Amino acid sequence: MTLDKSHQLLERELAVDDPWRLYNSAFERERYAQMLRMSRCNGDVAHALEVGCAAGAFTDMLAPVCERLTVVDVMPQAIERARLRTRKWSHITWVTCDIQRFSTTEQFDLIVVAEVLYYLKDIVEMHAASRSLVSMLAPNGALIFGSARDATCQRWGHAAGAETVIALFNESLSEVERLHCHTESVNEDCLIVRFRKQGHSSEQPNVGH
Repeated sequence: MTLDKSHQLLERELAVDDPWRLYNSAFERERYAQMLRMSRCNGDVAHALEVGCAAGAFTDMLAPVCERLTVVDVMPQAIERARLRTRKWSHITWVTCDIQRFSTTEQFDLIVVAEVLYYLKDIVEMHAASRSLVSMLAPNGALIFGSARDATCQRWGHAAGAETVIALFNESLSEVERLHCHTESVNEDCLIVRFRKQGHSSEQPNVGH
């Protein structure tokens, strides 16, 4: 899927009130609860990066456990929705930017990237984005990755999904925990993984099924 087509798809999805059923879906609530639990494994976070904010549902959950939170999304409509939803928080920095072009010298203690990277054109772009995110992760920092699985993403017209990107992150990070969230719906089938940048050897992998 080309960048233009990905933007067009996002624009169509954002044109409705709840494009991803983030407010009323038990599956989405469970997915967010597990992502938040993983994000808090080491207590509150000094500086976090959320890549892709959708309508701000998870941003609103993550903000209270961070001293600072930077949110990056390619779609101005998503940033505006999320900003309105989280207006009670004053420690959020908003950046409208493609993840492929986002760059900063800051290091983040936590990076959360969920249901985002499959919008990239191909595995080469996914690999470049994963390397860029790893470079922004502080030593001993945690990266939480979530995505629909490869087969689901390919059925949607994307190049790849969870299994492919997890393998890319495993090239430079240590996988600490993996959860499989799914329902009977073929479109509700995702993996959530917590990675750790090298430096913590005391945690044992905990792979869920």
